[in-house]
Amino acid sequence: MTTSSSLSAPVKLANGKVQYASGGGLALLTLCNPPANGYSVEMMRDLDEAILRARFDDAVQVIVLAGAGEKFFCAGADIALLSTLSPTQKYYFCLHANETLQRLERTPKLVIAALSGHCVGGGLEIALACDLRIARRDSGKCGLPEVALGVLPGTGGTQRLARLLGRSKAIELMVSGATFDYDRALALGVVSEVRDALDDARFLEDVLGFAASFTTPQRAAMSVGHIKAAVHGGVDVPLDVGLALERELQAKLFASEDAREGLRAYVEKRKAQFKGA
Repeated sequence: MTTSSSLSAPVKLANGKVQYASGGGLALLTLCNPPANGYSVEMMRDLDEAILRARFDDAVQVIVLAGAGEKFFCAGADIALLSTLSPTQKYYFCLHANETLQRLERTPKLVIAALSGHCVGGGLEIALACDLRIARRDSGKCGLPEVALGVLPGTGGTQRLARLLGRSKAIELMVSGATFDYDRALALGVVSEVRDALDDARFLEDVLGFAASFTTPQRAAMSVGHIKAAVHGGVDVPLDVGLALERELQAKLFASEDAREGLRAYVEKRKAQFKGA
């Protein structure tokens, strides 16, 4: 099982706002901007670079996104910074953040958010761009409270939350600015799972172990990535277009060594040993 000890020593990227470590088929991207891991232009640039690094590394099969410290996954945009920007600069700030999170969403590798501490505003918007969200019970609140600032969730929140929960519930949560604990988030469908852990370090170990279950040799990581690509590429287009995409991706998988191994193992009644090829 992959644990933090299996990862390389974390390296801070150019602006020092994201740490990157990898090993055992995983890449761990850690937001680190104390005191609340609020994101800025510099953090988004670092996150963008980290996503690209994980995307181009053939050894990375699953990406885990976490926040540094016990209290915050991410408290959203740095409001003090935003207040100093012109309207045009604010627009480009949001545009770049959107592009970064779309890159994360479109990378054909499973992305898991490890939510320990508060995950509000833009922090939740970052988490919503991940494929799975696993939270540490009683560690904090989540929600999109931007309405209290006279703005809207501008890093994909209005779009991804509505797609996740449906229009009415998403609007209700955003216009009320409600924040809620992770058990409520689980009931709503905002997070995938809530886990008990005594502290942040043990929680992260647990999530890394879970993430490793989607890597080779026990899981066909290429199949996992293609499932993600089929869902993201097909869910918002006409059914016939989505089915065509699904067929093309399936054809690529049928031609893979892993598919041959999976089918062979099934016939031979043994556990498949996948290679990610």
